[in-house]
Amino acid sequence: MAKRLIPTLNRVLIEKITAPAKTSAGILLPEKSAKLNSGKVVAVGPGLHDKTGNLIPTAVKEGDTVLLPEYGGTQVKLGEKEYHLYRDEDILGTLHD
Repeated sequence: MAKRLIPTLNRVLIEKITAPAKTSAGILLPEKSAKLNSGKVVAVGPGLHDKTGNLIPTAVKEGDTVLLPEYGGTQVKLGEKEYHLYRDEDILGTLHD
């Protein structure tokens, strides 16, 4: 069983961020509010080559927090953790504090 995955081409490996099930005061939150479309970038591929052979790097880097589309991506399980693979162009943007 593989323990590490390095994406190819312009793919990005993302660990989805899960929302807390209850607040710090102990109030349970409804399931609908627990669904977040964001994740932490774990690994990125080198990028794609254009028609002339120039490398176009991925727009995100490891450690970025990104906004994800509601659907899409490929689910990957490595050990006990669950990750998702997305193409660079499918990621909607990066989130900043």
